[in-house]
Amino acid sequence: MPILHGADGSPFVRKVKVLCAEKSIAYEQNPLIPFGVAAEYLAKSPLGKIPCWEDGDYVLPDSSCIGQYLERLHPEPALYPADAQELGRALWYEEYADTRLVETVGPFFFERFVKKVLMKQEPDEERLKPILAEQIPAVFDYLEQEVGDREYLVGNRFTVADLAMGSPFVNFAVAGESVDAGRWPQLASYVERVHSRPSYKGVIEEERSPA
Repeated sequence: MPILHGADGSPFVRKVKVLCAEKSIAYEQNPLIPFGVAAEYLAKSPLGKIPCWEDGDYVLPDSSCIGQYLERLHPEPALYPADAQELGRALWYEEYADTRLVETVGPFFFERFVKKVLMKQEPDEERLKPILAEQIPAVFDYLEQEVGDREYLVGNRFTVADLAMGSPFVNFAVAGESVDAGRWPQLASYVERVHSRPSYKGVIEEERSPA
């Protein structure tokens, strides 16, 4: 059975888990934390990051690469649009979620969960104030505009764009934050809609269940 290397809490590991749930792909999870990883893992994932997919002799790091690989192996239900322009938009939203959105909401998860809960250190709330005041509004304004009155971001159906976009918002929620529905109503509704899908809901509940 394939192995998914990577611990829960990572928005990138979560992307792959939700994709597997959507496609009913069975796998085993190795809850590896990407700090001080062994040379054996670096041979599989040279950047030392998670996730990494291992299926027999085939090893592939990076959530975006894994997603497209699994789409080829398990084409139904399709999560990557067939139309060229829609595919381009979906990949762009995936990239935006993996970079700008993660960079913006990630510090809240790090300070309030990783540091406070896992490392038993006091969170640096001063670090978060300018992000909340300046960076969050810019990112959420953009996403509010992009979502508009659509159910999903591309082609009126759930795609890799939504799969990727929903993941960092799980970390944001764990950190005690949420999208202000008064200021960003379309985005708040969209995030709730994505997280309510059986695939996402199941993965979120699994993460929050005690070991």
